[in-house]
Parts: sequence; C-alpha cells; structure tokens
Amino acid sequence: MYAYGEPVDMRKGFDGLSAIVTNHLGKNPVGGDLFLFVSRNRKRAKVLVWDGTGLCVYAKRLEKGRFASVWKDAASPVLKLTMTELQLFLEGSHLVGKVSLSPAAFLKSSCAPHVTVIKCAHVAHRA
Repeated sequence: MYAYGEPVDMRKGFDGLSAIVTNHLGKNPVGGDLFLFVSRNRKRAKVLVWDGTGLCVYAKRLEKGRFASVWKDAASPVLKLTMTELQLFLEGSHLVGKVSLSPAAFLKSSCAPHVTVIKCAHVAHRA
C-alpha cells in the first residue's frame, strides 16, 4: 500500500489517479497494490485499487478534523503503509507516517537466524 507524498486534486478520477501512479510513483495501477491520495487541506482522501476486474476508487471526506499529513518529507514522493496503517489513517489517526504502527516482518527480525523449524510426522496408531 502506497501513499502519494504530495497533495492531489480530488477532482481526479480513475485516469488521473492512474497517471500519478504510473508517472510519479513508477508503479502499475493494475498490479494489485493500493494507492492513497490526500487533498491539500487534508479533508478528503481517495484510495485507488485494482480488484481483479477493474479499477476502484474509494473516497472519504472528513466532517471534522483532518487526515494525517503524508507529505512530511519532500524528498520522498511515496510513503509505504500496511493495511492496518491505512485503516488507522482513514479513521483519522495522526500517528500514521510519524511512527511505525505495525511490527517488522518476522523473518527480518534479528532473531530470524536463530529460529529452528521442527517438522512433525503424523503417526497412525492401530487399534
């Protein structure tokens, strides 16, 4: 899941958002990833996703408050989020993008070289 790191004109639809994904993020809009876009005033957000049969645009407008800013670093045009972080973002959490809200992948942890895999065989007992 990728959040575009600059404010977006929320009048953009399927084609405009797909063009941003292709031209600015260097990603394939029909590759199965989700792409988050936020308006300049951070009151509106859209998510572009390919569901296997076509592009979908999900939109949300906040009645109170603002979404977290996903463009804190001008040098980074994209912020990678987990699905949990996307959900928290859409619910109005201000921690998204500031601190990691999801644990690191298990195999990337420092204890991964010490993990032992134990294989078990099923033994049938005769009655």
